[in-house]
Amino acid sequence: MATSASAMASQLNTSLASSLTRALVTPKGISGAPFTVFPSTRKSCFTIKAIQSDKPTYQVIQPLNGDPFIGSLETPVTSSPLIAWYLSNLPAYRTAVSPLLRGVEVGLAHGFLLVGPFVKAGPLRNTDIAGPAGSLAAAGLVVILSICLTMYGVASFKEGDPSIAPSLTLTGRKKQPDQLQTAEGWSKFTGGFFFGGISGVIWAYFLLYVLNLPYYVK
Repeated sequence: MATSASAMASQLNTSLASSLTRALVTPKGISGAPFTVFPSTRKSCFTIKAIQSDKPTYQVIQPLNGDPFIGSLETPVTSSPLIAWYLSNLPAYRTAVSPLLRGVEVGLAHGFLLVGPFVKAGPLRNTDIAGPAGSLAAAGLVVILSICLTMYGVASFKEGDPSIAPSLTLTGRKKQPDQLQTAEGWSKFTGGFFFGGISGVIWAYFLLYVLNLPYYVK
């Protein structure tokens, strides 16, 4: 009796296993021979290689002055001697020159170059007063830019506060903070820009329409 019960149980387990395997292997809705499951012969392996600690590495891009909290990166372009020399000679970064003289230099360049576009592209370009009208328009733009510089200085700097310019160069060398980044220095820069801009407009008008130089004149 016990032998027949065990035989029936084993036969039931075999039938359940075969039906479950058939349901898993043979998808519903697909006609044809069932898929055959083959044992996997692929072996997964990976290799770990350690970096040689004694080999020196050179980082091309690194934090400015070695401080990652500054939020600026030092690259071969920004730190090259040629780029540093060019930027150091711009009026905005020439710290050895007074802010007044730097403003005069920037204003002269703007005032002289603004006359031409207003003369050749202004609304009175085809009239006999194209030169005076363009010069007056350039002078008006210099006045507007000077007012904008004044507003920026009032909003950014306070009287008596020290300079907010960095005191370190790209190479980590200490320097005196730029006085342009103070209320007094910015005021001098704005005054120099206004004086230099008006002077540049007058100089351009004198060269182009008094001496009749053939640059903007037909």
